[in-house]
Amino acid sequence: MKAVIIEDEHLIAKELQSRINSIAGDVEVVEVLPSLKTARKWFMQHAEPDLLFMDIQLGDGLSFELFNEFTLTCPVIFVTAYDEYAIRAFKVNGADYLLKPVDNAELEKAIDKCRRLAGQGKTGSDLRELIEVLQNPGKHPSLYKEQFIVNVRHSWKPIKTNDIACFMKENLHYLFCFTGEKYMLDYNTLEEVEELLDPKLFYRANRQYIIHLHAIQSVKPHENQKLTVTLQAPLKIEVDISREKAPSFKKWFDR
Repeated sequence: MKAVIIEDEHLIAKELQSRINSIAGDVEVVEVLPSLKTARKWFMQHAEPDLLFMDIQLGDGLSFELFNEFTLTCPVIFVTAYDEYAIRAFKVNGADYLLKPVDNAELEKAIDKCRRLAGQGKTGSDLRELIEVLQNPGKHPSLYKEQFIVNVRHSWKPIKTNDIACFMKENLHYLFCFTGEKYMLDYNTLEEVEELLDPKLFYRANRQYIIHLHAIQSVKPHENQKLTVTLQAPLKIEVDISREKAPSFKKWFDR
């Protein structure tokens, strides 16, 4: 996959390129563009890449302007500190985001998603609605899932998302309610579930768990900088958070 980075901070762009090279050997960064002006010129002279990494706020304008001037259909990964929750609501069909400073695990997950989309022939995304929401966030309803349907004794039962303490992956996928009830989920991956949830309330702790903010009873730091999160009774589940993810968890938890 050939990739282009649009980023006006030289050190951040250089670091991102280095991380991409180390994590994804099949992704070749063919150009780093430091401004909206240079990006316009590049796209007038070249075909679009297979993958696009973009900062939103550049020194000479918003990178969104490129979508008004060029028909870009490749997957886009925003690398930004800009209103991550609004962007998160549209993390589908080619639009993804990474917060600065970039976490290696999140970068790898975003690239993997773009590979899946390319494999499915879904390499485009209409970002106009995303741009509209970012510019007028108060005019649009929440797009997060309000309830999940589970099968109980050959019947469908709705479980409100606000009643869910965590999602867990074993051989299958399950949700746990605050009351301790456990239900099987009809989803192939936790990534699918994660994209339906409000990131203000739910956090992807590791490959096995997504946890609700209000389900956390305590957090224990370890000498190796890892964390252990204990969920409230009656669950009392212990969830490990890696040293790499600990800073992003603390930022999410400390509000």
